[in-house]
Amino acid sequence: MKSTNLFIAALAFLACGPLHAQGDFPQKPLRFVVPYVPGGLPDTLARAVGQRMAEGLGQQIIVENKPSAGGILGAELVAKSPADGYTLLVADLGQTAINPAIYPKLPYDTLRDFAPVTMLGTSPFFLAAHQSAGVATLREFVALVKSRPGQLSYGSSGIGSPHHLAMETLKVRLGLDIVHVPYKGSGQSMQDLLGGQHLVAFDTMPASSPHVRSGKLRALATSSAARLQPFPDVPTAEEAGLAGYQVITWYGVFAPAGTPPAIVNRLHADLVKAMTTPDVKAKLEGIGADGTVSRTPEEFAALVRAVTARYAKIVKEIGLKID
Repeated sequence: MKSTNLFIAALAFLACGPLHAQGDFPQKPLRFVVPYVPGGLPDTLARAVGQRMAEGLGQQIIVENKPSAGGILGAELVAKSPADGYTLLVADLGQTAINPAIYPKLPYDTLRDFAPVTMLGTSPFFLAAHQSAGVATLREFVALVKSRPGQLSYGSSGIGSPHHLAMETLKVRLGLDIVHVPYKGSGQSMQDLLGGQHLVAFDTMPASSPHVRSGKLRALATSSAARLQPFPDVPTAEEAGLAGYQVITWYGVFAPAGTPPAIVNRLHADLVKAMTTPDVKAKLEGIGADGTVSRTPEEFAALVRAVTARYAKIVKEIGLKID
């Protein structure tokens, strides 16, 4: 009888152990892995939210930049990390929804290897041209590219990034021959656009707007459904003649698959709390990101599934594939 009681007590201890560990979460610093170089919107979001979130958690949050083609390195690192909530991916739809469609041998499966935690924000794109290009409208841009096929270039934050897909879709729709130059983040791409090394780039409003305001870049169109309030004179791509053309990128936080639901929900709650603090809200508004779209883990997972299916169709239509 005594040994039976000890056995039952041991089972009870083992059963309670994980729950106790989850209740004490976190007990050490967390890592936010950003699959881009510093300076882009994912990096800015990770640092702004992480700083405020760390205060609520009582633990430091370390932002690690792991840039690579398509952001694969950072995504793979998190997918293969322990499912304990301490290593998180701050990604956009490039790593999660687009990469599965363009890389046949991707070292992770978005729907199998990640547990979506929450969306951090959304942002539309500007098609912005260097001032020296002498183009002020989408029509003028198209005419210039068609007059010099294969001679002009555009930059993006990487192969398979939303920035890349936005332009490739435009190229197919308009029959353009313009060379793609990929980088490991939008910060590098924007730097070279400002230096006049490329004609245009599709980039987010936060990345483009300071340079549009300064006159260094000319915004030809926005990829949003309606004109953006801070830039009422910039037409949407649809208004400029591209019926149904809309591209909005989003940013979110992912944990490795198998992370206990209690920890995922705790992370979600703390992320949302950080997003709604006045200083973080002001930061997001200042860079033009909409941070009011936080979703539950279940809602975010459903969105990831839907957008992954959508981009599979888009990639097939434009014929993009990377070996």
